Amino acid sequence: MIPFDAHKTLLNARQATTEDLLDRVTAYRDGMEPEAIEIIEMELRRRGVGADQIEQAQSEHAGTVMRDASGLPMRCSFCPRPAIAQRSGWHRLWGRIPLFPRHLNYCAEHLPQ
Repeated sequence: MIPFDAHKTLLNARQATTEDLLDRVTAYRDGMEPEAIEIIEMELRRRGVGADQIEQAQSEHAGTVMRDASGLPMRCSFCPRPAIAQRSGWHRLWGRIPLFPRHLNYCAEHLPQ
């Protein structure tokens, strides 16, 4: 197991978008170190994000985020956001040549219509 590095986590939180931090502290919370959660919540407070906004983000993720067999949230295949749907697709070589079918995870932004 990798030891927790508070300084590295703080630097990462400062560079992340508010949306990313909200995803981490809500959807991905169960898989995080308690110290990391404190750092992210501190950074959100520094940015003016209150507990009500965090609760709103939590309620938006509740029931919509897909989870794997261990109960952890699945990530979108195209970005770090939480996945809300899974569809069949193709694994493509260099993004063009379809090689084999596979399951792809989609967040709300990348979900095909």
